[in-house]
Amino acid sequence: MKVEKVAHLARLKLTEEEKEKLTEQLDRILRFVEKLQEINTEGIEPYTPHFEETPMREDIPEKDFDPALVLSQAPHAEGSFFVVPRVVEY
Repeated sequence: MKVEKVAHLARLKLTEEEKEKLTEQLDRILRFVEKLQEINTEGIEPYTPHFEETPMREDIPEKDFDPALVLSQAPHAEGSFFVVPRVVEY
């Protein structure tokens, strides 16, 4: 996958220098993943954390926020909603 396509999907504008650097970094990552695939993992159980042992806290509702205060800090709000730029193209 080309760096330009990844940048487009992530909505990033990259300079030529950044594209070159990211291309090198992605190539190194892919070579590392290929090397990992060469490791014989036969007979090795996958790691699964023991979530049952994780202490859980009680779910207690806390003081709610003031919507007017939150919306007053937004760059652009309309009614009781945040207004954000469109990111989906039709």
